[in-house]
Amino acid sequence: MDDAIARTGKRASQGKTLERRQLIYLSFRKDDIGEDVARIASSFMWDVTLVHDCDQLQRALKHAPVKVVLADLRDAVSKLGACLVQTTHKYPNVQWVGLVEPQAADSPTYAAFLHSYFFDFCFLPLEPLRLFFSLGHAWTMARVADIHADTVSVDAGTAGINEQGLIGSSPIMKTVRAHLKRYARNDLPVLITGPTGTGKEMAARYLHEHSDRHDRPFIAVNCGALTPSLVQSELFGHEKGAFTGAHQRKIGRVEAADGGTLMLDEIGDLPLETQVSLLRFLQEGVIERVGSDRSIPVNVRIVAATHVDLEQSVAEGRFREDLYFRLNVLRLVMPPLAERGTDVVELAQHFIHRFADELGLEHKVLCPAALAALSAYTWPGNVRELMNRLKRAIVHSDRQAIGPADLEFTTLVSEPLPSLAQARNEAELQALSRALVTTNSNVTEAAEMLGISRVSMHRLINKHGLSAP
Repeated sequence: MDDAIARTGKRASQGKTLERRQLIYLSFRKDDIGEDVARIASSFMWDVTLVHDCDQLQRALKHAPVKVVLADLRDAVSKLGACLVQTTHKYPNVQWVGLVEPQAADSPTYAAFLHSYFFDFCFLPLEPLRLFFSLGHAWTMARVADIHADTVSVDAGTAGINEQGLIGSSPIMKTVRAHLKRYARNDLPVLITGPTGTGKEMAARYLHEHSDRHDRPFIAVNCGALTPSLVQSELFGHEKGAFTGAHQRKIGRVEAADGGTLMLDEIGDLPLETQVSLLRFLQEGVIERVGSDRSIPVNVRIVAATHVDLEQSVAEGRFREDLYFRLNVLRLVMPPLAERGTDVVELAQHFIHRFADELGLEHKVLCPAALAALSAYTWPGNVRELMNRLKRAIVHSDRQAIGPADLEFTTLVSEPLPSLAQARNEAELQALSRALVTTNSNVTEAAEMLGISRVSMHRLINKHGLSAP
């Protein structure tokens, strides 16, 4: 092993810089291998701080520029749960690498735990070269996360999205955020589609709050809840005496939104006969209260939302084609939660803290089994269902750690989890690809970025079938 360490250290020393990096090693065990970790890691330019509980970890993170934490997971999953939730919330860019015994590799609990929190893992007993690659890749990804955070921190739009719960690191949600930011800059109509419970109203509120109309009203109308006989009155208002029971003048929702944003929620459920009046307003920018022939100019931005397939409704004659084209200028598709990958874990951790504060209850954490259940479930009710399950769990659970039963999971429909070897291989491929893209396929620079030699870089390129000069 010592020869391997020496060879690895020699490789680590090659390149243009000899920058030493800070590593925290966390272990709850008495039969600690901290000295071995420190000896191996120090040979390839890591300064190791040994910690044995969450308090020591927090102090070490506070006083040192740490980008990577190495954690011994032997018999530590239950102890690490609360510690990880607290630490990743406070230091989201720090990357975690786990030490795992081979016999634990096939455990669903370990797999879910690693998938939720860890960038990579290494088998015990330690292999110096494997540890070298894992720590180097984790450090590179931490740097990428820091660069991204610096960019996002000055983006008020992204901060607003996070505050409203439209969070998640999945590619599909990054696309949603990019569209929201772009659409907020203008007054064109937006049509938001997607299944019930995916956050369509949150997206509409974001568009309003980050537009030039943010200091004017945001009025949301649930078109599906309006009775056919009262749609005209609710949308456009009425004059006193316009019909039986109209004892005084009433300002409609459209007029109340003047200068601001009007959200027409569930627009696909609007009665066909009312769609004509709405179309006239969209074309001419004027309304008439029921019982009046006076035209009233109204200036609003229209954001419509629906779970209905409007194209099919148009084809079946249930929705006016001309109204559809008026609304469908800018399109935003809110994805179902089942298509957002690990976003469910990010959302759950966000909401569980928020709901505890709102309800005045003790903060709780999700145990690894609960995280696995959240990831395996298909979420027919989407984000709204997730929020409701978490609220009930916080109120009913008497324990500090919330488990699957608290979330009302009895049976799970799950997709097969990738093996740990597959997950590790995928992480390695991702790091290689990003390094090559960042350096425009310069192998030398990519190798330096990953903290490996050119020989190792070429070997990994060939292993994964990547192209590079």
